[in-house]
Formats: sequence, structure tokens, C-alpha cells
Amino acid sequence: MGELVAIGLWLGLVVIGYIFGRAAEAKHYRSIHSREKAWLHLPSTSLKTLLDPARPVERSELVYGNVVVSIDYFKQAVLGLRSFVGGAVKSHETLIDRARREAVLRLKESCPDAHEIVNLRLEAMSISGKTPGSVSSVEVLAYGTAIYFAK
Repeated sequence: MGELVAIGLWLGLVVIGYIFGRAAEAKHYRSIHSREKAWLHLPSTSLKTLLDPARPVERSELVYGNVVVSIDYFKQAVLGLRSFVGGAVKSHETLIDRARREAVLRLKESCPDAHEIVNLRLEAMSISGKTPGSVSSVEVLAYGTAIYFAK
């Protein structure tokens, strides 16, 4: 009987984690979408060359943005189950996607007067939980060169 209560409690926590995790993820995606629209005027590329090489450059600077996004309980439970079965962890794709996009947005917000960002690079690092092999959050660092053209 006590085992059934423990299983029921665990399943209840997983369902609550799913509901609140999805709500937080949806809210974050809405924020990302609106901010990406606001920053469409600042192009960024992984190329090492300027998008408009004919314009004279006044100055350039190294800019960066980083973010740590934590995993919710539902995704952590799915990850635990997936570790027994094996295969791709689809539930983490949105976690990585949100972290990358947020890091790029924070990079753009750090140089609001720039005209373009070149040589954009992304570095990702998983931050482990208490159990070996578990992932509790992901850190993404976006960095590049902000170009300011002469007026």
C-alpha cells in the first residue's frame, strides 16, 4: 500500500511538473518571439566578413550574452526514463533552443547601437545535478564582434 502511495505521489509531481513547466516554457517563448522581432534590425552572422563591406567601419568590439536555463521536473523525469531505454531525448530540444536564442538576444541587447554582429559563436555547457550523468541546467554563451559603421 505504501508503494502505491509513493508511486502516486511521484506521478502527481510529474504531472504538476509538466503543467507548470509547459506554462513557464510557453511564457519564455512568447518573450523570445517578441524580443526577436524587436531586434530584427541588428543582423548577426557566423561569417567572419562584413555583410556590407563597402561601408567604412568606425569601431568594433567583442560582445557576449549568456544564460543558464534550468530543466523542469517533468523533463528530468523523462530524462531518467530515457536513460533506461536509450535514444534521443526530444524533451531537451526546447531547452537547448530557448537557451541559444536567449543568449543571442542578450548579446544583441548588450550592444544596442551596433549595426551588425559578425563571427557569432555559441558555446553550450551542461551543468550536472547531484547524480552522476544527470543534467539539471544548460548554460549557453553567445559571443561575437559588434560592428559600428561610420556615420
